[in-house]
Amino acid sequence: MGMSMGGGGGGKRRGHRNAVMAEINVTPMVDVMLVLLIIFMVSAPLLTVGVPIDLPQSQAKSLDQDKEPLTITVNTQGQVYLQESEIPIDELVAKLTAVTSARGGYEERIYVRGDRKVDYGTVMRVMGRLSAAGFKRVALVTEVEQGS
Repeated sequence: MGMSMGGGGGGKRRGHRNAVMAEINVTPMVDVMLVLLIIFMVSAPLLTVGVPIDLPQSQAKSLDQDKEPLTITVNTQGQVYLQESEIPIDELVAKLTAVTSARGGYEERIYVRGDRKVDYGTVMRVMGRLSAAGFKRVALVTEVEQGS
């Protein structure tokens, strides 16, 4: 009498389930991280532009800095920039005083960048105004001299 008592038929056994896969697939995460790395590598140099000038070269060592310095730039046309915004030379001291008082006073280091083709008198006029206003920590920015 051919009766079977074990729930035959589906090929599944009672008590044996499919094992849960305990491994994490990291391939999609690595792919995303590589794409982000490439994006940051390409975009990082574009974030540090500023005012384009051709700096003179010097053998002086670079100064240590702990925070972003204030930069004043003089380009070949004699235009003066505080950070990246152009300002008239007559308003330079007033705006610089307002910025430095918010950041910590006259002890703030100020970097002056002048194009190598700019008139020497224009850079000295900026330096003279800074000195007359009481700014004592003023430095000139140059590039490292090649070949020496």
